[in-house]
Amino acid sequence: MKYKFIAIAFLAFFLNSCKNSKNKVLSTLNSNTNATVFVLNKEQAQKIMALPLHCLTVEYPNKLGQVLNDSSELKSPKQLRPIFYGCFDWHSSVHGYWSMVSLLQQFPELDADGKITKLLNEHITPENVAVELAFFNKPHNKNFERTYGWAWFLKLQAQLQAWNTPQAQQWHATLQPLEKVFVSKYTEYLNKLVYPIRTGTHDNSAFSLALLYEYAESVNNQELLKLIQDFAIKQYGKDVNCPITYEPSGHDFLSPCLQEAWLMSKVLPTAEYKVWLQKFLPGLFDVNFTLEVAKVADRSDGHLVHLDGLNFSRATCLFAIANKLPELQYLKPIAQQHFNVAFPNISDDDYMGSHWLGTFALQALQAQ
Repeated sequence: MKYKFIAIAFLAFFLNSCKNSKNKVLSTLNSNTNATVFVLNKEQAQKIMALPLHCLTVEYPNKLGQVLNDSSELKSPKQLRPIFYGCFDWHSSVHGYWSMVSLLQQFPELDADGKITKLLNEHITPENVAVELAFFNKPHNKNFERTYGWAWFLKLQAQLQAWNTPQAQQWHATLQPLEKVFVSKYTEYLNKLVYPIRTGTHDNSAFSLALLYEYAESVNNQELLKLIQDFAIKQYGKDVNCPITYEPSGHDFLSPCLQEAWLMSKVLPTAEYKVWLQKFLPGLFDVNFTLEVAKVADRSDGHLVHLDGLNFSRATCLFAIANKLPELQYLKPIAQQHFNVAFPNISDDDYMGSHWLGTFALQALQAQ
């Protein structure tokens, strides 16, 4: 009953920490793991939805992250990127759209007044796509958002394609020119990437490849799936004894060890994955395995608040690993502990976290 007590304590904490809100998170007890499965209700979905709905049209503060080719590119974020100009930076805007689309599929009543559809219709137009596309074709911006932003965009497209409504299909079709460019860029890049990138931030290869794999599965792109599998097995297949005790670094929002384990859970058959994981992270097979949640000292610091995201992304990975290997179900309460600590911080806090953390919360919920 230990974890049941933790879950009850979390609910009490969350209700106290949500300012001016009566929203609740519904939960059910999984009798096999003594772990709580969180189920998003309409009120909480609305609370998360409010984050991207707000920030998608917030132009400043803005981190452009581009290389200027000439003085003609000294323009406002909205002029440069008329679709993905909000939410502080391009990739956060992209996965903000994904969050909205994902939530609308589950809770279409959130758009009862049509405001969200109106916003998406105004932003996702052929004219705006052409401007975004031209930006990526500039000589010094061909690698812009490689590969983190590319992967989130493709996840957005997969979500739209899977949403069988005329409006979603229209948005998907309008964004397809960008989709084709990113698939091509990613394919070219993987064929020349000699070494994977193992950081705990945006450049992490395993994280982006996991999103790309989900996209390729969703659209049934067998060639892309084969490319990812071959790359992952070649680059990660012989890895052993990942030093997870060295994690996290000061501003990580991804776990290099767990992200790699998450990716390999997708590309390897179950039996092969178990053998690989026993060599890569042998500590996970100890029923007494523990992983201390990351602590955030200042949520107004755009880098330090990354650690809230780390708690969500660790939860995502641990859920996925336990789902792949049922004998590791004891990892789920650890995942939920990480989720519990971060969840109260996704809103009613500083913009440095609120513009992106909702996405990582949703990703963890989906991984359960």
